[in-house]
Amino acid sequence: MKIAFVYDAVYPWIKGGAEKRIFELGKRLAGQGHNVHVFGLKWWDGADVIMNEGMVLHGVCSRMELYVNGRRSISEAVIFSIKVFPHLIKEKFDVMDVSAFPYFSCFSAKIVSVIRRNPMVITWHEVWGDYWYEYMGKQGFFGKTVEMMVSKLSSECIAVSKMTKMGLGSSCKNVDIVPNGIDLEKINNITPSIYKCDIIFTGRLIKEKNVDMLIEAIVEVKKSLPNVVCHIIGGGPEERRLKGLVANYLLSDNVKFLGFIDQNELIARFKSSKVMALPSTREGFGMVVLEAFGCGIPVVTVRYHRNAACEIVDEETGIVVERDTKELAKALLKLCNDKKLRDRMAVNVMEKAKGYDWDLIVENLTSIYGRILKTSDQNTIKGKNFT
Repeated sequence: MKIAFVYDAVYPWIKGGAEKRIFELGKRLAGQGHNVHVFGLKWWDGADVIMNEGMVLHGVCSRMELYVNGRRSISEAVIFSIKVFPHLIKEKFDVMDVSAFPYFSCFSAKIVSVIRRNPMVITWHEVWGDYWYEYMGKQGFFGKTVEMMVSKLSSECIAVSKMTKMGLGSSCKNVDIVPNGIDLEKINNITPSIYKCDIIFTGRLIKEKNVDMLIEAIVEVKKSLPNVVCHIIGGGPEERRLKGLVANYLLSDNVKFLGFIDQNELIARFKSSKVMALPSTREGFGMVVLEAFGCGIPVVTVRYHRNAACEIVDEETGIVVERDTKELAKALLKLCNDKKLRDRMAVNVMEKAKGYDWDLIVENLTSIYGRILKTSDQNTIKGKNFT
């Protein structure tokens, strides 16, 4: 099959869950002999079109800031949607897999789908719904309306979690759940880091990740565990404020900001940690949870209706707490101090991780693409017979 992935952010230049998913799926599909193309912003230097891990990467326009004042840039999303159109229209694809967010590119892909008769599936990582009002105030009506319009562009959708599928409701006719995954073979071959820590967090430093809540929890943990060490991996618009918070709480010896690091180093750091903290209230899936599981460490996350990580973490693999600093601190301290509990959970999390190997995910996705292509071919034949 000739497959196109459409998303403005491209891994490994941008390290987020959606782009990492495309990278892992794409390179495996290419390894199976499929012709895989990725259309995004040109994050790399050199030619506009390059090869990477067997995939053809198309830089449709120069890189732009994805976030402005802590929010996803609307102008970037609009420009990308305009620039990607002439690149997509040039070629015929068996399947176009378009990431729903940031929405506008879905309209461009839909036009191409109609003109070129390219079957299109939209992959949903999150469905925000009324959360748009929290994110943008009254202007959230615009975001919610656009999201609803996108949900009706294709009869074929992929959701990365049960929560995301439920958010789509009846907007899309066929919704398949295809979760994110991990590369267990690669993880198993990485040596633990010499830099050990008790608690690790990784993710983009944005408001919804609630890293400030984690820092405040460390204040509580430190009362019982004075030498507690927490590593915060990632960057983003909240970074300066969070570093200020650490300084104000006199936690400079306890909380270390490491910025973005490469995947191998991240896995090595996971393996040298006792527990991962994910106090996020907005996760379409929570790929970092799987990465922690693959490394044998339990996860503490928060119970919230927009946090799909709660679908993965249970009492056998970690602790789910209410959105409360003291509850978070109590759970983190419990896992830091109880080695027997961590060892028991380590067995459980590694067993659970086996069900999310990328090779299994690709097998499922290939079957779905095949069904979509077959349906499209049948509809084309019916159309010809009708005319």
